[in-house]
Amino acid sequence: IYGRRRVGKTYLINYVFEEKFTFKHAGLSPDEDSDAESLAKQLHHFYNSLTKYGMSEEEKEPKNWFDAFLLLEKLLETKDKKEKLIVFIDELPWMDTKKSDFIKAFEGFWNGYGCSKNNLLMIICGSATSWIENNLINNHGGLYGRVTYEIKLEPFNLHEVETFLESKNVHFSKYEIVESYMILGGIPYYLNYLDPKFSLSQNIDNLFFKKNAKLKLEFDRLFDSIFTYSTKAKEIVNFLFTKTLGYTKKEISSKLKISDGGTLSKYLNGLIASDFVIKYVPFGFSKKEEYYKLVDPFCLFYLSFVSGNIDNESYWTQNLITPKLNIWRGFAFENVCFNHVDQIKFKLGISGVITRTSAFYNKEDGYQIDLMIIRNDNVINLCELKFLSTPFKVDKDYFLKINGRVNALLPKIIKKQVIKNTFISTYGLKKNEYSSVFQDSILIDDLFIF
Repeated sequence: IYGRRRVGKTYLINYVFEEKFTFKHAGLSPDEDSDAESLAKQLHHFYNSLTKYGMSEEEKEPKNWFDAFLLLEKLLETKDKKEKLIVFIDELPWMDTKKSDFIKAFEGFWNGYGCSKNNLLMIICGSATSWIENNLINNHGGLYGRVTYEIKLEPFNLHEVETFLESKNVHFSKYEIVESYMILGGIPYYLNYLDPKFSLSQNIDNLFFKKNAKLKLEFDRLFDSIFTYSTKAKEIVNFLFTKTLGYTKKEISSKLKISDGGTLSKYLNGLIASDFVIKYVPFGFSKKEEYYKLVDPFCLFYLSFVSGNIDNESYWTQNLITPKLNIWRGFAFENVCFNHVDQIKFKLGISGVITRTSAFYNKEDGYQIDLMIIRNDNVINLCELKFLSTPFKVDKDYFLKINGRVNALLPKIIKKQVIKNTFISTYGLKKNEYSSVFQDSILIDDLFIF
């Protein structure tokens, strides 16, 4: 089981198994100690877990992972009454410190003992998603094909956020739930902090802007817990934040002075695997022009308002209708729509059609389309995204702007393709002589479908 930090992996496992574990252990978070010191700390912590679950204290503390897994094997043998043995190792990637031979030792334990035990269920969990994918799921060595099942636990969608908040007796309108998603994403750990006694704006002040606010330091903690050397990861995220379209790998390498090779790829792949960043090719660009785009709502909000913010404990409540927040809502709503393309497709009646999503950037005049749904039935939905407090009125100038957008795209599509303008907003369109420029209108209620 793997996925973004704070998404609820450990909670899910504990809830399902109700702490009925034969053995349970959690790796220590990364630090910048020497390799030998990190290994010693991890082994000592593992030894303590073994004794907690019944290993004789007469057993000597292991000096390496081979000895440590032998001790685990001995412990399981003493507990084997032919009933199910449930072993849960949380944050396993953290245990794989440099020069520790952890994977080799784990491979030896599983191939020499674990795989022969029909009554052994071993649950591995980790937030370092790329590590899980590379070393366990896609392992080409001794652990090849050893994973029986895998779950990538993803953040809640809007429907799930609404259901979760109702279960916590937090009652917000759909408009407010969307705005909470723009800030906290679909991360249950963060959503759980919302207090039903307060409005959404009061909750945001309490979580981010008050003295000792619970999430004020979360950005650093988040990346420090995923990357051993998190400074570079945070530099990449901060740079991607500066442009909604994103940047190419070459641009990231040039700006941050990180070698365009293994090091940069490692960080980018880790950010993608943990759902902070996506990689895509803007429509009309060559396949070699891959862009990396920051899409994690929490990071986008944090870097927009919390990082470097002046000391104002009521910042959010006092600035609700300022231009800065309105501009942010527009960009943040684009991200909400990117994360709910399945719901948009359902409303359009094209759930069964193979599609890909992209953005369009016209290099000549700087014109940008934030969301395109390119369909295998030769239709392209150009999506106009607006987060407003009232229905939107299309006037003549806006009508001409939308038609200009279509005309700019026509030379870049094949002749058999058709363009449909799709309006996605909070409360839809006011009907008038110009509103027919949009063939489809989708409301925020439609993003809550499932």
